[in-house]
Amino acid sequence: MPFLRVALLALAPLALAPLAAAPALAQPLTPEQRGEVVEILREALKRDPSILREAFATLEQAEQQERAAAQREAILAQSAALLRDPADPVRGNPRGDLAIVEFFDVRCGYCKMMHPAIQALLAEDPQIRVVMKDLPVLGPASVMASRALLAAQRQDRYAAYQDALMQLRGEPTEAALRVEAERVGLDWTRLRRDMEDPAIQARLRHNLELARQMSIQGTPALVIGGTLVPGAVDLPALRQLVEQARREGAGRKDQ
Repeated sequence: MPFLRVALLALAPLALAPLAAAPALAQPLTPEQRGEVVEILREALKRDPSILREAFATLEQAEQQERAAAQREAILAQSAALLRDPADPVRGNPRGDLAIVEFFDVRCGYCKMMHPAIQALLAEDPQIRVVMKDLPVLGPASVMASRALLAAQRQDRYAAYQDALMQLRGEPTEAALRVEAERVGLDWTRLRRDMEDPAIQARLRHNLELARQMSIQGTPALVIGGTLVPGAVDLPALRQLVEQARREGAGRKDQ
């Protein structure tokens, strides 16, 4: 790349975003120097507009790297809450060598779409454990369904009940929750009583606070090794993320 282009790419963030924090310099640019830089950029852009695209691409790449680094730091800082909370429901192999943390809402359409991929991954890889984080962000019906799921954990039927609710068509009303609970062998009277336990509501508040600290904006969200994955992914993408995590030696149960 010609020297002028390199210089322009380096100076573009400074000229295009004067209010942003600039790299550390021995002396800041004077208004006259800044004006000269802007004029150079204007003339160069007239001759070759692709410089602007490259400048923005460079900025975007830097921002992505900064976000990834911040996510890795957040995962490390919250590793105990993410991976080693004994109160969390776990699917797959409790002693598996790789943990996936899933934040989900029973009413979330994208969570429902991804659920079969998670099931398929667990079926084909016996060394994965999935730590479930109920995150009811879609309203009161989501909160009620999450309370029902955590109550089902007390009867050792969390996985079966979650499968049933993730396949549920329509809203998880109390009547629908009861039908599915009885279908998977839950004691509805006990379940309904346990749903009102303040400890379950505290559990949901804990998950919401953890998601906030992780800058998770919605569901689904996965933590696989040192990577935070916002949004649904398919089975091939899950396999790749698992392979990457194992290569990096991240997300193992003894971390």
